[in-house]
Amino acid sequence: MAERHAVLPCNGLDKPVGPLAREIALALVEACQGELICPVLYNNLPARYAKALELPLIVIDGCGTRCASKLATEHDLKARRKIQVTDALKEIGESAGEALTPDPERLALCRQLAERLLAAPAEESAVDAEAAFAEPVEYATATHDKFIFRIPTQGYLFNENHCWAHIAGSRARVGISDYMQQELGDLTFCELPQVGTEVEQFGEIGSVESVKAVSDIISPVSGRVVAVNTAVVEAPELINEDPYVKGWVAEVELRDLESDRALLLDGEAYLALVRQKAAEYRP
Repeated sequence: MAERHAVLPCNGLDKPVGPLAREIALALVEACQGELICPVLYNNLPARYAKALELPLIVIDGCGTRCASKLATEHDLKARRKIQVTDALKEIGESAGEALTPDPERLALCRQLAERLLAAPAEESAVDAEAAFAEPVEYATATHDKFIFRIPTQGYLFNENHCWAHIAGSRARVGISDYMQQELGDLTFCELPQVGTEVEQFGEIGSVESVKAVSDIISPVSGRVVAVNTAVVEAPELINEDPYVKGWVAEVELRDLESDRALLLDGEAYLALVRQKAAEYRP
């Protein structure tokens, strides 16, 4: 029998991927005789699960909002294994479908994904990385007239195409800067790369569209796409609201950060660039 685990799934049942996350959690608990953690009850009464959480933890996110990972991060939990169901289904050429009640085919997929997850190598730093992608503590600002452009002062690298990489260990999240989203205006569409895509530094990793223009997202780093933020497809305005946290586009397993870094700007250097551009800014 597989090693016993505690299993923390997301609680989103209002779209098809949510019930699939629940079914994967149930399959895992059954397979390893583990402990199921209710995210709502745990958030309100964490002491109830203190004993269960002595076991290695598996975190199950349904979609790109990663509510289970965020809950784990908030409570300083470390995941041994984790899965984002939307991406996992894409990797095997499947989808969550449209129904809120899983059909027999998707129930079988849930059991398959549960088996794969238990067999996968453990990743002790999975939630640590999620914590590292939390909101920046401090921003610098460049201003022009009534416009204010924010730049994180630590942990982010920028290219001159106004795209950023937030580094956490061997991975980076990629998105567009506050300056770029304000220059484009209200976003109406976002195209994401496929999970598994190999991307080169300064290669295209997606695109965004507004009423003003279509703009490519130029990756500051090279590597393999391991996750995408499907939330910005459903709601591109998240990039306008919060380009550095909610509005990330893709997560990349880094290939050669040291070489990439030589051609990028840190927060201070990018601030100087934005100040120069801000003087030319025309909304």
